[in-house]
Amino acid sequence: MLSTLPDGKIVRGLAGLPEEGPVVLVGYHMLMALELVPLVAGVLSSTGINLRGLGHPFLFNKYSEQLLPESSLFDVCRILGAVPVTTFNFYKLLSEKHFVLLYPGGAREVLHRKGEEYKLFWPEQPEFVRMASRFGAKIIPFGVVGEDDICDVLLDYNDLLKLPFYDIMDKKLNKDSVKLRADCTGEIQNQPIHPMVVLPKVPGRFYFIFGKPIETRGREMELTEKENAQHMYLHVKSEVENCIKYLKEKREEDPYRSILPRLLYQAVHGHNAEIPTFEL
Repeated sequence: MLSTLPDGKIVRGLAGLPEEGPVVLVGYHMLMALELVPLVAGVLSSTGINLRGLGHPFLFNKYSEQLLPESSLFDVCRILGAVPVTTFNFYKLLSEKHFVLLYPGGAREVLHRKGEEYKLFWPEQPEFVRMASRFGAKIIPFGVVGEDDICDVLLDYNDLLKLPFYDIMDKKLNKDSVKLRADCTGEIQNQPIHPMVVLPKVPGRFYFIFGKPIETRGREMELTEKENAQHMYLHVKSEVENCIKYLKEKREEDPYRSILPRLLYQAVHGHNAEIPTFEL
């Protein structure tokens, strides 16, 4: 895990994260939320900060949980303190000075199609900027890469729709699900819940980077203006894309990207030894 200090310097570890909230961490949602557990666990173990996620209401629905063969993520989300993504919950978490984990790409991003890894599916509206500025929260863009070193998508939603009788499962999964982006246009409006069929690979490595904190304190009035909020929103999105680009380029220089060199390193230096990575 890497982070960025207020002066723009990238450092190893999480020294770039603020010590106190409210903070909104905004980033890319990896396929099947593969990054979620290492992200939350890594931040908690390093800083003692418990990230409070805003999750899709599907994850908190008992009926939904019964439909899927593997539902452990439902329990993990609840244990880690995630709550359904609503305006009220977002307001409450910020008012209590929490560190809020937010994924604007939502279900469309986490259940993306073939060839769409690392592509952001954000709505056009600046959904979180005004709320963050209302509480003077710092916004921290972040990126994560590594899903393409973990698995390949064999069947995406388009493939599943071609399977006999899948339409029955599709209706069960989505008939009562909350339509979070019904007022949006384009791809972000299309957020069906569906299983993923993937082919596991020999595990690679996840890389995280938290970008430079973006201040909203003192800009409350400025960011109530729609144009200013939109400019801030696009800036945050651009920073997330830059974080992803940086990690994709730098991981090519990591001699420990593959699991075998990492296992050999730990065999020599001990299981708890911190494994090196690329030069900053």
